[in-house]
Amino acid sequence: MLFPVSELFQTLQGEATYTGTPSLFVRLQGCPVGCPWCDTKYTWGLTENTRVGEKAILAKEAASASWAWMGIDTIVKAKGQTRHVVITGGEPALYDLAGLPQACEAQGATVQIETSGTQPLRGVTPKTWVTVSPKQAMPGGFELNGEALSRANEIKYPVGKQADVDRLKELLERFSLGVVVYLQPLSCSPKATRLCIDSARANGWRVSLQVHKYAGLR
Repeated sequence: MLFPVSELFQTLQGEATYTGTPSLFVRLQGCPVGCPWCDTKYTWGLTENTRVGEKAILAKEAASASWAWMGIDTIVKAKGQTRHVVITGGEPALYDLAGLPQACEAQGATVQIETSGTQPLRGVTPKTWVTVSPKQAMPGGFELNGEALSRANEIKYPVGKQADVDRLKELLERFSLGVVVYLQPLSCSPKATRLCIDSARANGWRVSLQVHKYAGLR
């Protein structure tokens, strides 16, 4: 099984439940959702003219649309001694991930998937930690997938204004979601951060502050 990898790098997970955990990030290429505020827009396209060799991705340090096909053995080798693997994107649920979580978990690592909740999850295991950041009414036109939402271990919701909080409340009620909820301020703005703190306090939620950015990490 080969996966289209945009980036493969060691860092700290800076968001939600696993904040502060040393992690291998496996960033897959390709995403049709089209979130306007996305900070990884270079992962959206999956075209042959940006495809490069595996070594170029292993050495990649700057954001670019380059990507390479990589096998499970290469990804597991890059994990080294790291005990947490984050499969993100792009939109990782575009692909059948079967074999990758299993291989990492077989070596004692925890595996986390970060998804928009617009695609059904394929290839995850019962142990895989699923982070859903629900994307509604985005330019890509995708509806939320009830199966993906029901599998979520946590909800991580981007917030920039009060309307975002209102949509989250409606979503939680519509899908009867009872998992832990993290609010993430868009662009780390002070105004959005204050709104997240106030909303978390009022609703029994939590706040995710993207601490990897404050630490100067990818």
